[in-house]
Amino acid sequence: MFSPVAVSIAAYGLVWGVLAGQAGMSVLEVALMSGLVFAGSSQFVVLEMWTPGSLPILSIVIAAAIVNLRLLLMSATLRPLIAPLPLPAALGATFFVSDESWAMTMTEVHKGTGSVAFYLGVGTLCWFSWMASTLIGLVLGAFIDDPTKYGLDFAFTATFLALLLGMWKGRGDLVPWIVAALAAIATSQLIEGNWYIIVGGLVGSFAGALAETWKERRRVA
Repeated sequence: MFSPVAVSIAAYGLVWGVLAGQAGMSVLEVALMSGLVFAGSSQFVVLEMWTPGSLPILSIVIAAAIVNLRLLLMSATLRPLIAPLPLPAALGATFFVSDESWAMTMTEVHKGTGSVAFYLGVGTLCWFSWMASTLIGLVLGAFIDDPTKYGLDFAFTATFLALLLGMWKGRGDLVPWIVAALAAIATSQLIEGNWYIIVGGLVGSFAGALAETWKERRRVA
C-alpha cells in the first residue's frame, strides 16, 4: 500500500536534492533541513531564496510558515486519533504530519480502520523516504544537470493525484474539491506568493463542512 507513495516521495525528493546541490547547500544543510523541516513544498520554496553567505533568514522562516499553515488543518483532523496520547507524545506525533501520511491515514479513518499506529508507521516511512532521497539527490546532482529531462518534476503532481483518488468517496467530494481549486486559482492570480495554498485549503474545508451540514439536515428532515 505504501510502496507507490514511497516511490513518488523518493522521486521528488531526488529532484529537491539535485536542486539543493545546485543552490550550494552542503550535505549537513540538506540533512538538517529535510530531517527537521520535513515539508517538501516549503523546502522547494526556500530553495528559491537560498543564497549562501547571505541568507534572508526572516523571509525564509515566514515563507516556510505560510506554506506549511495547511498542516494546522491536517493536524486538527487527526486530533481524535492522537488525543488519547500523553501531551508530549501527541505533540511529537504531529511532527510526522505530511500530505501523504495525512491522506493515507484519513483514508483508513473513513474505512473505520484508522489508528495511531498506522499514522505513525506511515509518517515514519515518509520521513525516511524523504531523508534518504534528498541526500541521494544531492550526491547525484553532480551527474543530473536537469531533473525535468527525466520527468522527475512530475512526481510531485503524480503523488497528489494518486492520494486524491485514494480519498475519493463519491460525487459529494466534488463540491469542496472544485471550490478549493477555484479559490486557489483565483488567489494565485490576485495575490503574490503561496497564499493560494492556504486560501484553497480553508475555503475548500468550509465548503465541505457546509455540504456535510446540508446533507445531514436533509437526512434528518
